[in-house]
Amino acid sequence: MAKKKKSVELSDKKINFIIEKISYKAIRYYPTAMSLDVMVTDENGVKLGMQNIPFAHLPKDIKKIIKPN
Repeated sequence: MAKKKKSVELSDKKINFIIEKISYKAIRYYPTAMSLDVMVTDENGVKLGMQNIPFAHLPKDIKKIIKPN
């Protein structure tokens, strides 16, 4: 049987999105947990660190890029 991937690297794809004036850059996707590691940047360009956000909170167009069905 095929081994399931624990995570999918997205940092090389340069996937960026903005939610409520905060910019996010996708770093890693965890299919088993349905979550995403992102780098968070505020509107002034100051890096706020990394966060893990649920896949359900992403915009629809970003969901299609990360996990096409």
